Amino acid sequence: MDRQPPQRTEAQWLQIARYVRHAANKVGPDLPLCLAGEPEDCGSSAQTHVLAWAADLKARAQHLIETNAPDQPTAYHYSTTHYRKAFHTLTE
Repeated sequence: MDRQPPQRTEAQWLQIARYVRHAANKVGPDLPLCLAGEPEDCGSSAQTHVLAWAADLKARAQHLIETNAPDQPTAYHYSTTHYRKAFHTLTE
């Protein structure tokens, strides 16, 4: 990827991290809480937490597709064709 990520403050990244973690917790088992003072005290930036929790959210979404689709072709459609269309819309 050649593009640069948006320039956000640590506070903005922290808010996004909270939103993504909250979304992931809504569609799967609760993610472990950071310890007091984290994300700063764990050594990872809030941006890193956004990336990690977004990956977890993506995995949970894929699990929902695979375990709830009526058959494999339907799961494949939503995992590929529909996903690519949705992703393309976001990146236009």
